[in-house]
Amino acid sequence: MRTLSLLTACLLAATAAATAQSSSSTPIENDSVRVLDVTVQPQQKTKMHEHKVNRVMVYLDAGKQHFTWQDGHQSDLQWKAGEAVWSPAGGMHVAEVMSDKPVRILEVELKKPGAGKSPSAPAKDPLKVAPKNYHKLFENDQVRVTHVHFAPGESVPMHEHATNRVTVLLADQDFRVTTADGQVQTPKKKAGEVTWGTPATHKEENLSKQPFDLVMIDLKY
Repeated sequence: MRTLSLLTACLLAATAAATAQSSSSTPIENDSVRVLDVTVQPQQKTKMHEHKVNRVMVYLDAGKQHFTWQDGHQSDLQWKAGEAVWSPAGGMHVAEVMSDKPVRILEVELKKPGAGKSPSAPAKDPLKVAPKNYHKLFENDQVRVTHVHFAPGESVPMHEHATNRVTVLLADQDFRVTTADGQVQTPKKKAGEVTWGTPATHKEENLSKQPFDLVMIDLKY
């Protein structure tokens, strides 16, 4: 009986350990980006590694991470849920999540050098057409990263996305999208989904009774 109890305890411990491992998937990969959907457990350290390309990190959960670099120096990063952060290519390091809950991160790896291409024609730029809804977080020669917010039932007029883009949904989506040629789409997606978008001109309406938020990463190449 004692042996059976010990075996059961070992099996439960092994199951818990397996459950606590980080998980990762690749919802999008093409010649422009690779998007990793990663969930990291608390106090779980990575192996020494490096990131050879620039990235945009979108954190779906609040958290804190500690970094130990190959040269011995250390640093910390803390973020809020829904926050987007620029992460340039860097040296060898070990990372450890210091928060007490798992953290889900969407990592957008940028495969091409920046070309400085404009995300939209000036007159149709959503940041100018609907400045209340589109708020620029940061911009460089590779990306323009924008936080987008729609109140319940709110719509924005016709605007243009001139480049490819990655969007990370921070809330459930129930939209009516009308293109410049009159076609109507009604996308419904869940919070945490990540999508790939190509150039488009359209107007949008939030059909939900709930507010809607997303992070939009316009690629400038």
